Amino acid sequence: MKTSTQTTIFKNIKNKVLSYTHVDDAPLKYALDFYQIIHLKKGERLVSPGNLVDHFYYMEKGCISFYKIKEGEIKVLEFYTDDVFFTDLIAYVKETKSNCYLEATEDTTVFAVKKELAEKSFQKSHQLERFGRLSMQEAFLKTFNRVDRLNNRSNEERYLRILNKRPDLLQRVPQYLIASYLGLTPVGLSKLRKRLGKG
Repeated sequence: MKTSTQTTIFKNIKNKVLSYTHVDDAPLKYALDFYQIIHLKKGERLVSPGNLVDHFYYMEKGCISFYKIKEGEIKVLEFYTDDVFFTDLIAYVKETKSNCYLEATEDTTVFAVKKELAEKSFQKSHQLERFGRLSMQEAFLKTFNRVDRLNNRSNEERYLRILNKRPDLLQRVPQYLIASYLGLTPVGLSKLRKRLGKG
């Protein structure tokens, strides 16, 4: 039996699924029963290099840094915050081991569903299959847009986008990780902030 807190949390993920497409109550309950709640302390990892990626996640509350280490330096690929689905998408789709990290930058609560169980639910319901397809398409689109911004927008444009779209990150994430996410050094970010009158 779920506690009142768990019921509230499951309401959040239920609403998120329904934001993609309508799903009848019975198949939705069937699918959500496969999700397990994971609580992470700041600095704990969901995924490390060498781990097989066979789970898809829903961020209930918190922040996860998705990054890799290249030539001894952290390269932040994305930050996942409240109310999103996420995983190491390439490793998940290919069913291979990750070469990246998914690490909590603050105390975090996520739901995890094993890939084979998610697919089992998709086979049970066309509505759930549609949700799975749409959520996966959204994840791929976010990855594409991220690469496009790095390649085609200036440092200033990328920083201003964070200020406008995700200002909470500047309070929740260390500046050196923000710098990495923007493709800058910490010194470069400091100079940019001062030039824009934000530092």
